[in-house]
Amino acid sequence: MSNAIQETLAPVEQNMSETEKKLRNELAACYRIFAMLGWTELIYNHITVRIPGPEHHFLINPFGLHYSEVTAGNLVKIDLQGNVVGPSEYQANPAGFILHSAIHSGIESAQCVMHTHTTAGCAVACAAAGLSMDNFYAAQLHGRLAYHDFEGITIHADEQPRVQRSIGNRQAVILRNHGLLSWGSTIPEAFAYLWTLQRACEIQVAGAALGPTISIPEEVQIKSSADALQFDPRYGAGRDVYDALVRQVERISTDYRI
Repeated sequence: MSNAIQETLAPVEQNMSETEKKLRNELAACYRIFAMLGWTELIYNHITVRIPGPEHHFLINPFGLHYSEVTAGNLVKIDLQGNVVGPSEYQANPAGFILHSAIHSGIESAQCVMHTHTTAGCAVACAAAGLSMDNFYAAQLHGRLAYHDFEGITIHADEQPRVQRSIGNRQAVILRNHGLLSWGSTIPEAFAYLWTLQRACEIQVAGAALGPTISIPEEVQIKSSADALQFDPRYGAGRDVYDALVRQVERISTDYRI
């Protein structure tokens, strides 16, 4: 890692709460997980986390860095208008805070928001029929999936109310002609929704050349969705899977942590 990236660590740590430090480490690890999984788009796309408190500040990746360069120290703290809060050598991408702040501000329980442009996700987002509810992962998203129509690059604040209306309380989102999005009350929860949606899209794209699929009756979809993604603390609440991926990241490098 370059010295310029490392040098942002010291000033950021001053007067930082333990809660913020923990969230920074967890979010930076998540960026490294996305890089490991190949869920990157050059320097674009975002994962954001809201810092608890009345200010509604949240953390976002420094614009210009690849996900593999993101660290807990160089994450940028911004407000809902996209203004940088505190010391930072970096800025945020306007397309990131417009989309993400719409969800952070409109859904109280949305602590974490994730957005990707994976090939499979974009392909399904461009399909007229959207996600086909005929595979193991898609069935788990019955009643949990929202769509938002494409209005161009998300840099205009007037789109935010329409994003909020489109999403409602559904945590897996297909942005038509665009990509995938998820949100959750924790980073592992948001990740579990995005991973499930991503897998559903991958299977749909992979199977498209094979001809007609076997449909899943709606009552089975309802049952599958009710049985999945429960986030019961007794069964890890998504944390067990997330922590396993963090361990893989740390075999590669631990330089992302404060």
